Formats: sequence, structure tokens, C-alpha cells
Amino acid sequence: MFENIDFSQPSLWIAAASIIFNPTFWNFAARQEYHHKVITKLFGGNPKYGCYGLAATIFSLGILRDTLYHSALSSQPTSPTLTGNALVKIIAVALFINGNIFVLSSMWALGVTGTYLGDYFGILMDHRVESFPFDITDAPMYWGSTMSFLGTALWYGKPAGVVLTLLVYWCYRTALKFEDPFTAEIYAKRERERAAKEEGKKAK
Repeated sequence: MFENIDFSQPSLWIAAASIIFNPTFWNFAARQEYHHKVITKLFGGNPKYGCYGLAATIFSLGILRDTLYHSALSSQPTSPTLTGNALVKIIAVALFINGNIFVLSSMWALGVTGTYLGDYFGILMDHRVESFPFDITDAPMYWGSTMSFLGTALWYGKPAGVVLTLLVYWCYRTALKFEDPFTAEIYAKRERERAAKEEGKKAK
């Protein structure tokens, strides 16, 4: 596979840098918001506007990353093994369609603030979302995005795209190791505060 990858192309490394940067950025920004309210302060003390601002930034960075990914693929060699296989095309289409279904349906279920780290702004959901696609995976946006990357790589027959998809997978797996425990603690803290409030009411 590696003989069909041109590692001398700058676009490959730029795309890889973008893939690594995005989850690193939004995790850093969200932590700064949670601990120091940095983004909320930038938006005049309004956490909802701050969350919308971060959402717009993350969405824009995602568009840029996808553009850089497609640019990288266009300058990479094509594998005859991939392009000449009808089954590969079918798998590529299935991955891309289902990946986008995962991404879009999870955004619909969570809303803007639920999708774009509203928890870190103090905008918490009332209940855990357990409907589709969260009944299939806890991170449908991440795995749906990974599926779309892989589907695109297979469709165009680009081994470099498969390697970049592995990088996407690794970045998301790493991000979840930081995000899941932190988010769980945010909600656990809320439950502790609610329990303490109830105890206070009973004591009166």
C-alpha cells in the first residue's frame, strides 16, 4: 500500500496537520472555557453565544480540514486494485452514506449546544440521549466522520486517504479518552449539587 503513497507531497502533511489540530483545538478551547470562561467573556458574558461562536469555529475548521483532505488526495497516486474493484466502490458508498447519517442524525438529536460542547459552557442536557444513533455507538459523530473519510479514500482509490483515515481514527480515539471522563464528571457534579440542594430543603 505504501508504494502508492507519495510522502513528498506537502498537501499530505498539511492535511495530516489539520486532522490532528482540530480535536486538539476544540478540547483545549473547551477546557479553557470550563475552567476560566474564556469564550463566554469574549461574547459579553453570554455562554450560549459563546457556544454558538465555538460551534461556528469548529464547523469552519471541519470544512477546511475536509477541503485539505480532498486536496491531498488529488495529488496522490491511485491504486488500480482499489479503482478496478466494484465491491470496493459499493463499500465506499455504504461507508459514506452511513457515516453521514451518523453525523447528521446525532447533530439533530443533540442540537447545536449538545453537539458543540455546550456542557463546558454550563449548558447541560436534561437527560442522556439514547435514541438513534446513540443506541448504536456513544460517539456517532466521530465514527460517522471516520467512515466518511474512509469511504472517500476508497471511492477515489487513494491509499494515502486510507492512511489519513487511520490518523483520523487515532485522533478521535485519543480525544474520547479526554472528553468522556471530563463530560461524565460535569454531569456527576450537577447531580451532586442537586442532591445537596434536596438535602438542604429537607433539613429546613
